[in-house]
Amino acid sequence: MNPVALRAANASQEAAATLAGLFVAQELRAIPGSAAQETVREVVREVEVVREVSAASPIAMVIDKPLRSGQHVYAKGRDLVVLAMVNPGAEIMADGHIHVYAPLRGKAIAGAKGDATARIFTTSLEAELVSIAGVYRTSDTALPKEVLGKPAQVWLADDKLQMRGL
Repeated sequence: MNPVALRAANASQEAAATLAGLFVAQELRAIPGSAAQETVREVVREVEVVREVSAASPIAMVIDKPLRSGQHVYAKGRDLVVLAMVNPGAEIMADGHIHVYAPLRGKAIAGAKGDATARIFTTSLEAELVSIAGVYRTSDTALPKEVLGKPAQVWLADDKLQMRGL
């Protein structure tokens, strides 16, 4: 592992890091009076990426890289837009809607905090699990042929998941 940056505690550490060719990272601070203040936490492990975003802002979280098995993305208080494939074993969650403009092969959980009006949209529905507001369907029950591998949407009606091609 090669270090590339340092968040120093004092000036002498910053000077030593600069001499070593490292980038010195500064504390992140919210701009006073900013309408979209957010808290971002990212944990990176060998095959796991966890992102939690909480904000009063209704702006959707956008992911533009493929999600591999073991990765988890959670868009807290907002919609989630994924522009790349969600592979088997990956999990995406949003308190709002989920849009996947690529094959959805992992797990998709929309309306994570109970929003029964949330929907899941994808250009190729092949999911291991889909869930809206706690009502879920796993790959143990095969997806209908009219939506399997095709553009589709998933929504909740009368406490049952409904699926329709787009």
